[in-house]
Amino acid sequence: MATLIGGLGTSHVPAIGGAIHKGLQQEPYWKPFFDGYPPVQTWLQEKRPDVVVMFYNDHGLNFFLDKMPTFAVGAAAQYNNADEGWGIPTLPPFQGEVDLSWHLINHLVQQNFDITTCQEMLVDHACTLPLKLFWPQGDCPVTVVPICINTVQFPLPHARRVYALGRAVGEAIASWGSNKKVAVIASGGLSHQLEGERAGFLNKAFDLQFMESLVSNPEWATQYTNHELVAKAGSQGIELLMWLAMRASLVAGDGFGVRKVHSHYHIPISNTAAGLIALEKVF
Repeated sequence: MATLIGGLGTSHVPAIGGAIHKGLQQEPYWKPFFDGYPPVQTWLQEKRPDVVVMFYNDHGLNFFLDKMPTFAVGAAAQYNNADEGWGIPTLPPFQGEVDLSWHLINHLVQQNFDITTCQEMLVDHACTLPLKLFWPQGDCPVTVVPICINTVQFPLPHARRVYALGRAVGEAIASWGSNKKVAVIASGGLSHQLEGERAGFLNKAFDLQFMESLVSNPEWATQYTNHELVAKAGSQGIELLMWLAMRASLVAGDGFGVRKVHSHYHIPISNTAAGLIALEKVF
């Protein structure tokens, strides 16, 4: 059976892609952000996952407000990137892990999740940037299964439902008949708001409490409604739901919890609280 080695959470601000493209990682503004990543890159070099399951939210490249699925799972042989208008270079296609995609899809439907299945799928910066941050050199060494969660247009899935989805994904990975190693990535957040009277809103205290809960009390955030999470983390901070799904996936299957490999927090990066965490599943 497949081995789920652990989970990662990272922010995905479009400006990060511009900084990578322009080689600004050591500039004073960007250095505190990029300095958080080498310990996680080293851990990944040691563990060498074969496959990544990516929880992310689409920003209008593949889904728009006229058609916004709550949960969508990619089942493509490759995932293409395209121009989003941010000035980020378009990246080469990422290779899909089709067998795991269909295994996940079948398991989720059996667990009463009504999902959208995508045999063709464009992936935006929320999917591509984590791969460049964790594997900055050369071609991406992992195949990918993208799982898109709606955090853009209300009604949004409740935190409890997202946690249940993540747990079901972890169960499916654990039962996948493969000898491959799998890592789960959460892309998004943390606290930020880009519009309205609270534009520029950040909440460091809440972010740090949420990051700690992922280690010690993974269901902690499920006590809040989505409106409460928006109040605490900002309208775009609701992207923390991806982190919750990632952590829930590590609960399923064999194991005795998680070990925090590394965490990092920096504010602001382009009006966003930038978080990073790596959790290793303990057997």
